[in-house]
Amino acid sequence: MDAPHYVVNAEAAVHRDGEYLLVERAAAEEHGAGALALVGGKVEVTEGREVLEATVRREVAEEVGVTVGSMEYVTNSAFETPDDRVVNTVFLAEYDAGTARVRDPEEVAAVHWLSPAEVRDHPDAPQFTADYVDAVEAHRVERQS
Repeated sequence: MDAPHYVVNAEAAVHRDGEYLLVERAAAEEHGAGALALVGGKVEVTEGREVLEATVRREVAEEVGVTVGSMEYVTNSAFETPDDRVVNTVFLAEYDAGTARVRDPEEVAAVHWLSPAEVRDHPDAPQFTADYVDAVEAHRVERQS
């Protein structure tokens, strides 16, 4: 009998000029369709070091077409979907280059650069997304002082 296990997600709060890059999940998505979310995805089977960071870089490039520079781990959480137990990791990632755009309409319906206040007030932002952005912003501000 298989022991319980977790799927691991790595997400980025991509920061640029006081705003964060968020995606509106496509209607076809099984989890969180239409919701505002950070950019990221499942860790794929791979070898080497900094697997979470590599996942963030890959997912950001694949989903929205931008590259990120420096990254710092901020927080994590666990939740369950109908199919999986998930550990979700969140990184602060500084924007590096590229124009944010929808690269796969089956996954992403729209991209948005939003301030933390705009995320909190957005009708399609789940509480956990707003909480992640608040945690990342607090980390970023603390790091600068």
